[in-house]
Amino acid sequence: MSQVANKSDLPVSTAARRTGRVNLKPFAGLIDAVTVRDATPFQLAGSISHDNAEHGWIWVYRDLCPDLIDPETAAGGKVTAAELEQIMPQILSRMNASLDSAAKDQENNRRLRAALGSSEARDAIPVIIMALRSRALLGKAQAFGKALNTTADDAALATALQSMPLKDQALASLLFQAAIGYVANPTRIVAAIVKLSGNSSEAAVQRMGFSPVVEAMLAHAQNQLHVLQPTGPFADIDLICRCLDRFHRLVRALSGYIEFARGSRWATILAGATKQVSDRIEPRLRDVVPDINQAMRRGREGSDRLDNDRILAAVNGVYLMATIRECRDSLALNAMFDQAWSQSGQALELHLQRNLDLVRQHPGDAIIGARLDAGIKMAEIRFNPEYADTLRRARAAAERRA
Repeated sequence: MSQVANKSDLPVSTAARRTGRVNLKPFAGLIDAVTVRDATPFQLAGSISHDNAEHGWIWVYRDLCPDLIDPETAAGGKVTAAELEQIMPQILSRMNASLDSAAKDQENNRRLRAALGSSEARDAIPVIIMALRSRALLGKAQAFGKALNTTADDAALATALQSMPLKDQALASLLFQAAIGYVANPTRIVAAIVKLSGNSSEAAVQRMGFSPVVEAMLAHAQNQLHVLQPTGPFADIDLICRCLDRFHRLVRALSGYIEFARGSRWATILAGATKQVSDRIEPRLRDVVPDINQAMRRGREGSDRLDNDRILAAVNGVYLMATIRECRDSLALNAMFDQAWSQSGQALELHLQRNLDLVRQHPGDAIIGARLDAGIKMAEIRFNPEYADTLRRARAAAERRA
């Protein structure tokens, strides 16, 4: 599976809005493997928010290295990774010197925080420095994540996981953050670390040094949040469904194998992420049945017309509902989903029968035909392909008789 979050478009960050820069690529993309979208509720080891990375990049080219990096070129996103590689030793040296100075003098620390724009951005600088130092390893970690997908033997998988630098937790956090995005089946990874830990408890996993794996999975689960806000008929429903499925795979892997201690930090993050995802999906789930009714109902006054936007919203809603059905174990939507699932089935059957009757009365009406086609497509998603085929045959028979 491709890394959904890292391949989708970035939102315009706070810094971008303030400076007029849109989608500025921090450090020419050298640390993209460990950056996550903004507005994630919990900060996790190994992940750097895009906003903080952007603040750090602006600070580097504007304040630390204006003699090495042209600020206007950098602000326009035209600095390449190859150009940055040539001067990376000087950049890292100046970043470390600035951090050392801030650590020794409170006033310097205050100035650094002001230059970066927030305490969060200031706290992220050491992680950014480590990511830049380890930039060559990040690409290898991504390849490692892809390789795990083809490792069929469980013993070989366990050996591969133990080959990571678990004794250096900070570095391991960065590497697993880069790798997990390319792991198609996170359940195998969690099952392997539980087996290596000898116990499924949270404490046992931490004791064996596998905290970076759990933190990376939680970070990637959170990283789906920015996409799961479906609004309007033209929302990218395919991307939303892929992100929802990815969230489910990560959460199911963690909650299904690890016994999280009640009230622990990991349990709190898991519960918080589940609530946020459910809260974002809930409004769209409420709209499914009304959208079906409005899309499939024939106009009562004046000439009949096809509402393409409403039909698109209805089809998207049924797609989303089908995905939620597969992911419901990782969501807090059981009661609402059961209601929407039942009512959508009843509504579809009713409208399909009405439109079939209309086809018999008006066999050449293109609008009725298009509306029925949309209903059959929704029935294929909501029920099954066999039922959709039955409806197609019923339509063909109705048109022949007419």
